[in-house]
Amino acid sequence: MPFGDGSLAQKLDDVFGESYWLNAAVLFVAINLRMLLVVTLVGWPLRRSLSNLNTDIQGDTKLGFLSTAVFAGVLAGSIKLYAMGLTRVYLDPGQYGWIYIPCSYLIVLLVQDTVFYFMHRLFHYPQLYWLTHRGHHRSKQPSPWTSFALDPIESLVHSLLLVMLVILLPLHLVTILAVLTTMSAWAMVNHLSPEILPRWFPHHWLGDWIIGPVHHSIHHKYHNRHYGLYFTLWDRLMNTQDPRYPIQIQQSPSL
Repeated sequence: MPFGDGSLAQKLDDVFGESYWLNAAVLFVAINLRMLLVVTLVGWPLRRSLSNLNTDIQGDTKLGFLSTAVFAGVLAGSIKLYAMGLTRVYLDPGQYGWIYIPCSYLIVLLVQDTVFYFMHRLFHYPQLYWLTHRGHHRSKQPSPWTSFALDPIESLVHSLLLVMLVILLPLHLVTILAVLTTMSAWAMVNHLSPEILPRWFPHHWLGDWIIGPVHHSIHHKYHNRHYGLYFTLWDRLMNTQDPRYPIQIQQSPSL
């Protein structure tokens, strides 16, 4: 058995002992400091533009703190699993070859994108929406703060996917850090309203297969289309891409 012998109480203490709660507390502070730093660097220069939009910055910030508590708890648990030898995280880049590191990075993004698409559609079902996803759509116009505003259940689902990946798939620490950075940066950019982006932002060549601010702003406006995370592939295949999107992306105010 992966947990070894011993009582259930001992097994739970191995995972959720004092070090777990200490790690969770440290991670919670670190993640929130990062969140505040990023949204301040991005949001402060845009504060005047954002003030004209229908966005609930205060509500998004409160929900962001709650979601980071979930992420911190799951990440602390992942660290414990790694310490117990229950993940496939490795540190020697030569173990699977250097080429595997970027390949595994792309594999994780594709898996995330696929799972996110179908879970996102599921969260928009009326029976689940109010419990799992309503908080993220509190702001009619997304902002940098909206990217972190996830309901606890949604935060738990997305973070547990990453735990499953490190248990099932060999991943170098660099790959994991790259994925986490990509998640944060991508979410931040995609929740910038197209109206406040600079004119040079490359909507025209990125937007065909890569999800950007124009694509995701349509989801926040209509709710029943554009469910993807990184790529437009699943929206195309499942016929949930707005047929007017090619025109909208060419007419973006920031072009």
